[in-house]
Parts: sequence; structure tokens; C-alpha cells
Amino acid sequence: MDSLLDRFLRYVRIDTQADETSSSSPSTLKQLTLSRLLAEECRALGLADVTCDEFGIVMATIPSTVDHQVPAIAYVAHVDTSPEYTSTNVNPLVHRNYQGGDVALPGDAEKVIRVAENPDLLKCLSHTLVTSDGTTLLGADDKSGVAVIMTAAAELLKRGKDVKHGPIRLCFTCDEEIGRGTDKLDLTQLGAHVAYTLDGSGQNDIDAETFSADGAKVTVKGINTHPSVGKGAMVNAIRILASFLSRLPTATLAPETTDGREGFIHPYHVEGGVAEASARLILRDFETTRLNDQAKLLESIAETLRAEHPRAQITVEVRSQYRNMREGLVKEPRAVSKAVDAHKALGREPNLSIIRGGTDGSLLTAKGLPTPNLSTGEHNPHSPLEWTSVEEMQAAVAVLVQLAAEWAKQSV
Repeated sequence: MDSLLDRFLRYVRIDTQADETSSSSPSTLKQLTLSRLLAEECRALGLADVTCDEFGIVMATIPSTVDHQVPAIAYVAHVDTSPEYTSTNVNPLVHRNYQGGDVALPGDAEKVIRVAENPDLLKCLSHTLVTSDGTTLLGADDKSGVAVIMTAAAELLKRGKDVKHGPIRLCFTCDEEIGRGTDKLDLTQLGAHVAYTLDGSGQNDIDAETFSADGAKVTVKGINTHPSVGKGAMVNAIRILASFLSRLPTATLAPETTDGREGFIHPYHVEGGVAEASARLILRDFETTRLNDQAKLLESIAETLRAEHPRAQITVEVRSQYRNMREGLVKEPRAVSKAVDAHKALGREPNLSIIRGGTDGSLLTAKGLPTPNLSTGEHNPHSPLEWTSVEEMQAAVAVLVQLAAEWAKQSV
């Protein structure tokens, strides 16, 4: 049987970067490479009802080992990686028996995972860590979750009726990183009462709240002429866009200066030239109504600049991405309480936490499928300094096995 580490290394070597500028589903065909591999591996394990559709959504079933009716649960992870940093030619490095200290990444001398910036490293002494070589992200977000689910499935099948559990649905999605992870997911086909995304940091965290999120695009259309005759004729879209971004409040509304339950506006991509320039931004807050305030702020900045540059065209487009899962989880409190029970049964103290981000669970919960998020050992996601702990991933495997047993105590 493949080990958890074997699986993880195999998955991260496959480039599955999503592309938010693409209108196709999945947004990149290369995501299908991993989806199809997972379907093959599910069949090889002996799972039932294995499917992989045209959108790269993989589903499979671990059959029930009890005679009575038990609510079906689902374990969910996404195959795609962030568009914010390359995942081409990932070279995963295994650091066995980590004994502390900074971790230098040999592919780029400037890339060092420093303990001062990563205090969670001190919780992982003697662990086996995995990083990239510093030239790409690792892809632990969310291939840690994928590997954890596949390993838990193999463990449950191996142990058979020694673990009493109901039907368990596995689900692997595409395009979670660009907010489309559940767009093509048929909840009727999934057939679960509750679900759990495996897409969290560290271990023993149960995420029951996420940000609410919108995306925004600011576009400035100017007038380009040769700079030699630019006076009174040129309208430089780059300068106007730069002015727009400079007027965003950074002291109180930027990810660099906020934490906890504080929201932010985050410009993360700029492109264009004199004739047209644009910026993409994300709007985040735990209270959904405050997203409207953030959108109004963007529009007020745009309106001020329109008055200053009447020959320019400045537009602000805002679209909904996902919402805080908190309200939906209240409707089925067992989704969280069973996860708490599973941790305690393993002798661990669960930590009910919040995510300054989102998961497929945010969208699934909004659609009526209560879906908390569980730890899988992810650290520094979306970065070449990304790392994971095999022991933390293994701890997540144990949680999934025990969680299945806890739900077997319930009747439909």
C-alpha cells in the first residue's frame, strides 16, 4: 500500500494551477490529469461508484460497514493550486527528522523558511517536513487534503468491519482557488448529509467560520499618443490606476495590517499599459454586509478620480465569491460536534477556529450542505515558502477514520 508521503509526492508533482481569466471548466485542462489519476486510484483501491466527469469532479464511495441506516458523510478536497505562484515542475524536498532552525530552499538562495516567521515549525520537531525547492509553490494547498482523504479511504477499506461506519463519499473538485470549486458539483449526486473539507493548517483545528468574499476588477481606459506630443493629449491609464491603488487605506484595511476578525481589501494583480490598465482585488470580511461598504469605498475612489481625469473611463466591477459558513452550520450542529467528538476520542483537544480565507465548504454550506473545514498540515499556502508536515497529515487521517465511526452512532 502506498504511504501517505508517497501519495503526496506523486500529487504535488502534477501541475494543476487554476486560471481565473479562463471561462472554461475546469479553468485549465491540466487539472484533469490529477482528477483522472485519482479516479484510477479510487478504482484500484476498490471503492464503489467511482466517477470523473468532464469538469474534473471525482466522486467515489466507501461502502457502509453497518446494517442500520447512517447519515452519509463526504470528505472533500480540491486538486487545483493557486494562480498566484507557479506550480510548474514542482520539485518536492523531504526533510526528515526536523530538529529546528531555518529551512533553506536550494533552488533559490533568497528563499528561506524562517522560524521567526513560522513559529509552527517549533511544533513539528522530529517531524518529516516537505517543501518545494523554492522555485515553485509546493501545492500542499490542497494536495495535503487529497492525500489525507485517499490514505484514510485506504485505511478504512483495509480495516473493514473493524471500523463501524456508514457510507462515506469522497469528492475531489477543481478551481477552488478561483472561487468556482462547487459550480459544477451536483449535491444530489454527492448524496451526503454533511461534508468536511480537508484544507486547513496545522492539526486539530475545526474551522467553523470563513471570510465572506467578493472579487473586484478596476479598469482604467486612457488615451495613448506618442510621448513627444503627449501634452494635453495623453491620458495615462497606468498613472490613474496607480493613484487609485494608492488611495486604498492600508493602515486599517490591508492584509498586511489586519488579523483576527478584521477584513481587508487586497489588490493582487495589475496589468496593462497607457491606453488601458486594470487591477484585480479581493474584498474580505467575516460580516457579509461589510463587503458592501468595501465596494462603496472602491466606487467612491473611482468617482473622485473621474472628476480629476474627465477624459478617462474608470469602471469598478464587483462579483460575489463565497460567504461565511457560520450561518449554515447552525442548521446542522452535528457537523461540528461530531468533529469535536472525533478529536476527543483520539485524546486530542480540538480548536474551534476561523479562516481568514475560504474553502469549498463556504460554498457548499451556502448551498445547503453543512461543511466545516479540518486541518491537513498546510503552512504558507500560495507561496514558494509553503511547507507541510507528514505527521500533521497523518493526524488528519486518524481524524477522518474516527469521524466516520462517530457518525455511525447516529441514525438517519
